[in-house]
Amino acid sequence: MADVGKSIADQIKEQGEVVRKLKAEKAGIDKITEEVSKLLALKAQQGSDKDEKAGGKFVLKTAKGTRDFNPRQMVIRQQAFDKITTCFKRHGAETIDTPVFELKEVLTGKYGEDSKLIYDLADQGGELLSLRYDLTVPFARFLAMNKVASIKRYQLGKVYRRDNPAMTKGRFREFFQCDFDIAGLTDPMIPDVECVRVVTEILDSLDLSEHVIKINHRKILDGLFEACGVPDTQFRTICSAVDKLDKSPWADVRREMTDEKGLDPEKADQIGQYVLRAGQDDLVEQLLADTKLCASKSAIEGLEALKLFFRYAELYGVKKRVKFDMSLARGLDYYTGIIYEAVLTNQNPEEGVGSIAGGGRYDNLVALFDPKAKAVPCVGVSIGIERILAILENREANLKMRTVETQVYVAAAQKNLLEDRMKICAELWDIGIKTEMSYKANPKLLGQLQTCEEQGIPWAIIIGQSELEKGVVKLRNVVSRHEEEIERTKLTDVLKEKLSAQVV
Repeated sequence: MADVGKSIADQIKEQGEVVRKLKAEKAGIDKITEEVSKLLALKAQQGSDKDEKAGGKFVLKTAKGTRDFNPRQMVIRQQAFDKITTCFKRHGAETIDTPVFELKEVLTGKYGEDSKLIYDLADQGGELLSLRYDLTVPFARFLAMNKVASIKRYQLGKVYRRDNPAMTKGRFREFFQCDFDIAGLTDPMIPDVECVRVVTEILDSLDLSEHVIKINHRKILDGLFEACGVPDTQFRTICSAVDKLDKSPWADVRREMTDEKGLDPEKADQIGQYVLRAGQDDLVEQLLADTKLCASKSAIEGLEALKLFFRYAELYGVKKRVKFDMSLARGLDYYTGIIYEAVLTNQNPEEGVGSIAGGGRYDNLVALFDPKAKAVPCVGVSIGIERILAILENREANLKMRTVETQVYVAAAQKNLLEDRMKICAELWDIGIKTEMSYKANPKLLGQLQTCEEQGIPWAIIIGQSELEKGVVKLRNVVSRHEEEIERTKLTDVLKEKLSAQVV
């Protein structure tokens, strides 16, 4: 029962301490859940009290971790999406789509420790549902459900994560992913290298050529943990700790392994001797000569796979963009082979957006959904488009940008010419020319021409009573302000010619 002698804020502070203490003591999950529920109830009460004091009004804003996009931002986004889609199609991919929510059991247990970030929905109609966390697990469900054994697919869609957002760094709770995946039996490493090639092509097309793609292999990680004496049951949880090395120093990661996850300090130190190393195929050769590591069959298989990967990467012209980084772990449980992550190498401090693409091989995920546990080998990559767009928006903040694609504006120099303007608009729309006019019946000519200049519309058709009587119209180049008379019957042909010769 709430303490009536204390403010809600004080009660929240005290209850928060209770929860933190229980977590530090590693109390039972039921007890922690009970106390967290009390804390949430107090916070809800605090929010209710604030609403009452404000007369029931609320702050008009987007939900935490989401945002609106204005026309300028949408131009930048659409241009990026177009370049990404063009690359996917260049590599022969076809597209699919899946629902933004799935049965909860489809998503449960596929993401390791990140599963806590899944958004669960209220029970509706007897189905327990969750918003999709990524596009990969729904894709695997799609393959199993439709018995698809081979496909090269791309998909652009929104995903949802109950994460702590950092809006300025492109980390949201609702965001787009752009995925490229190759499913089906193939010879080793051929599609895996193509995924890296796809990433480099996309980043180059977006003027983000200063990037590196870090790679590792899950079998190398498993072999490393095995060689260092980590129990099988701790492989994934220790892997999750290693995955934080891109954001945290080794001392913090080691502390998490030993203090929070109970790993023997000596074993943690042995892991540290490996996971801080990076290189290219030279490092692969060094590790193949490491007797301790190569006592593990898993490690040898992973290293041999990367040796082949580097050979193919050179043939595809991407070897210089690749770095073998033993700290790369990627915490998602479903990866089985090569894993990769793209980062910028020339980031400004304010552009510290972390990885901008990532992916890997997941050969066993589809089998989890198939009644006969039939496996479909898969490898893929996801482009972190929101993080990329955060950079592009920042870089293009002061650039002038068109937010409409209008090619021609139909203007009137006199009153009572609305219907004539409408006829010309309809005629131009019929042949596919992007055309606009004022919605006022009798607009002023100066205002119409100002609209053309403000929106960057290249051509204006100006009509007047005398021109219509002579069977002509004036065609104005908005940039040069040069005008010429065009026969009304030849207007469409002249416009087609001028527009074809001009990049709008």
